[in-house]
Amino acid sequence: MYQRGMSLIQLLLALIIMAITVRFASPAYSELTEHHRRLVTAQELASSLRNARTEALLRHQYVVVYARDEDWSTGWKTILDLSGEGHLDKNNPILIETQNSERIPIAGNTPVKHYVRFNPLGEPLLSRGAFQAGTLHICQAKTAQSHHQVVLAKSGRISLRSDQAAQALCAPA
Repeated sequence: MYQRGMSLIQLLLALIIMAITVRFASPAYSELTEHHRRLVTAQELASSLRNARTEALLRHQYVVVYARDEDWSTGWKTILDLSGEGHLDKNNPILIETQNSERIPIAGNTPVKHYVRFNPLGEPLLSRGAFQAGTLHICQAKTAQSHHQVVLAKSGRISLRSDQAAQALCAPA
């Protein structure tokens, strides 16, 4: 007798093999997508800081990039600082607003913990007038690992690094 299909045993065996394969491939795929999200978030943040510096130079005015709700992980806003009060003055015009819908953890050291302010010459300055330099760490969600760093130099240069290292600022809350 000529058979034209699969038996029930063959079908079950194929399903078991497929289930085992998916079980081992799924964590690797989710880690790959999380890595990609961290990289994209780091690139967006570095780009926003570079654009803010360029706006400060072109407009010859102070420009501030600050963390929404004092948490870089939720996103950031770029504003023109007309009043000199930075993000504390809600009347300053918003140039660009970025939301981080992926909720990738971002932690900054003390000088850049909440904001970055560029003067008309493109130099980062704190509101008190001291130079501002620091690092924003793009962290892995579950560990205290910094995977990407957006580094703000005293001169205003913004660089993006991809050094994986333990970072106390990245510790889960």
